[in-house]
Amino acid sequence: MGAPPSGGLARLLSRPDFKRLLVGQTASGFGDWMATVGLLALVHERTGSSTAVGGVLVLRLAPAAFAGPLAAKLVGRFDNRQTMLVADAFRAVIVALLPLWDVIAWIYAAAFLLELGGLVFLPARDAAVPRLTEGRDLELANGLILGTSYGTIPLGAAGFAAVAAFTGNLAIVFWIDAVTFGVSFAAIARITALQRRPRQLDEGDVDADAEGATSFRAAWRVPLVRAIVPVAVGVALGLGALFSVGVVYVREVLDASNATFAGLVALFGVGAAAGLGLLHTTGGASVGRVRWLVASQGLVIAAMSQAPGVALTLVGALLFGGTAAAGLAAAMSVLQERLVDRELFLAFTAFHVVIRAGLAVAALAAGVAADLLDAVEWPLVGRLEGARVVLLGAGLMVAATSLGSRSLAGLATGDPPADPGFGPLG
Repeated sequence: MGAPPSGGLARLLSRPDFKRLLVGQTASGFGDWMATVGLLALVHERTGSSTAVGGVLVLRLAPAAFAGPLAAKLVGRFDNRQTMLVADAFRAVIVALLPLWDVIAWIYAAAFLLELGGLVFLPARDAAVPRLTEGRDLELANGLILGTSYGTIPLGAAGFAAVAAFTGNLAIVFWIDAVTFGVSFAAIARITALQRRPRQLDEGDVDADAEGATSFRAAWRVPLVRAIVPVAVGVALGLGALFSVGVVYVREVLDASNATFAGLVALFGVGAAAGLGLLHTTGGASVGRVRWLVASQGLVIAAMSQAPGVALTLVGALLFGGTAAAGLAAAMSVLQERLVDRELFLAFTAFHVVIRAGLAVAALAAGVAADLLDAVEWPLVGRLEGARVVLLGAGLMVAATSLGSRSLAGLATGDPPADPGFGPLG
């Protein structure tokens, strides 16, 4: 056989185990988004209530309280591969049974369990990436994995629309999702590089007899986790606010069409791809770079909120997608480069639990605030609609979250707290 092809992407795709993970995640990502749209439609079909449909979003909050201790407990008993296999099998069964239940409480319970399973799966997946790539091209690898989660949104929505149009049977949507979990299970089952139990944390990091909840809390004893996770939450705050208020902002403030909103979402994806490419070609990730990217994301949101027309808003969407995706990928890469095995798994447990909770809280809070706020008259600025005020506040909060973590970043990197560490290269 010849030498492996050159180039980061070709090098990653030449690694069979990483490619298996990528294929499995692409399939399950497609199924997840089909089922997400299908779940909203199913709840509406069963109840006819908009409030009941909104309750599905709340279910993204509650699992975070349980997933951290559960995932931390699993890591002491299973390797990353086993954890992912158990989570995939569990979710396949739950999603296959979901459309068979007529009682809304059981449908909610199934949605809760699916989210719980996902929050157990994700830390194991992300902690496995450095071993599948031998620690190379981590920013690009994380970008590809994130692409399987978010790049499949339009594909999943289109798949749901096709099934609904041609069959009218919502159950098929969930059964397709179950099959995609099976595809992911089969792909991960063939991965051989992960068949090793993670090492225990060094003595003093975690008590030997600690329960699962204590092990989850142990993640916060790692300085790097305390530096990265609060900053990465800024990405979730920005995403939650923009997606919650975005359609109102486009339709009611800019007086644009649904097609414009669809274009805005599409530009998020284009910007995300560009941001990930730029991150990969301009050097490695660092705590300072994560903070710079997240602060930039917040400033982009704040600027978008004051855009006078559609054109500048679409430019802002492009920049937002780039800074948000690059910020998440850089944060993940920093954890992967500096932590190993059980520390890394616990770090990603905290990372995903807090980000999911932050995303849901931001979406709910921004939506409620936009509904309650009337136009505000500000000195020098003039009249600002409620949606503009909410987005402006969210953007400034994201930037403040990043800038406020400066001392923690110094603690994690060993730099003096006074060192700004705030620039493109961190």
